[in-house]
Amino acid sequence: MDGSRAILVRAARHGLALLLCLAPLLGASAVEAEVSADALTRASAAVVGVEVRALPDATTREALGALRNGSGVVIGDDGLVLTIGYLLLEADEVDLRLADGRLVPARVRALDLATGFGLVQALWPPGLPAAPLAPSDALAPGEPLLLVTGGTDGTITPATLSTREPYSGFWEYHIEQALFTRPARTDHGGAGLFNRRGELLGIGSLLALETPDEYERGPGSLFVPVDLLSPIYAELSSRGTTSASRRAWLGVDCVQRAEGVRVQRVVPDSPAADAGAEPGDLIRRIDGVPVGDRAAFYRRLWSGAVERQITLEVLRDGEAVDLTMHSIDRAQALRRAGGI
Repeated sequence: MDGSRAILVRAARHGLALLLCLAPLLGASAVEAEVSADALTRASAAVVGVEVRALPDATTREALGALRNGSGVVIGDDGLVLTIGYLLLEADEVDLRLADGRLVPARVRALDLATGFGLVQALWPPGLPAAPLAPSDALAPGEPLLLVTGGTDGTITPATLSTREPYSGFWEYHIEQALFTRPARTDHGGAGLFNRRGELLGIGSLLALETPDEYERGPGSLFVPVDLLSPIYAELSSRGTTSASRRAWLGVDCVQRAEGVRVQRVVPDSPAADAGAEPGDLIRRIDGVPVGDRAAFYRRLWSGAVERQITLEVLRDGEAVDLTMHSIDRAQALRRAGGI
């Protein structure tokens, strides 16, 4: 059974035959598989490859690369694609790669730094079905799921839900709910997470080296649940961003350690860099308020005005150092292609 779970199925999507093969892994009977085969085939057909070329002067090229490849899921009949936002940061050119190899030119329509979602609009409809969305709040640990990637090398992989937990990322990012799945996948960026009815549950974000599973710890994949899209969709699609995305940013990548929140990297030309923050600094307080973990640090950072003076007390080489910096709106520090 464990070996079977590692099987990858080409994105050619074999419909009923595929579901009958996967039925034992998904905990579904042959009858259930037959009923859901069409739905899963349509859903997997909605997943496309997303190919991005960053701007020549993009500040994110060092961390994310100049060429980025991932996946996205068609959620609109007009070719609207939901993907993970970091693929689109400071994008110059965006293309959608279909399973048959065709390229469909596209543009960045929206980017939400708060949830991490990005929307891409195909410049002409690719003629693919839109995947239905479903809430994930009723999912239980151990529930069988499908991870689908797009493009000519797209795959369908059985997965199981490990847990649902809040997540704080190293890049000044926090969501109150995230889906952790197993097994771990490295082609997670923008991948679609589906239930056995072919409904989209989440969009792949990153490889989690250790999932916060109460019973079994180890690597897995993290997905941003589509539950977070519904409340912001109208604003995101009309404005290209959300009010929640406009919040204070310092430019420190942080890791959680037993001793607290430690700076791992300082973004060049950021408020933190200008203030003299250094990798290895242990953040003890923000504006006099103790910092216990990344979530507490971010909540305090985002609780005030977007642009304001902030004091971080850090421990450096055993000595307390106060760093005074002026926070900015993260979006204002990102390069944008002409016309976007």
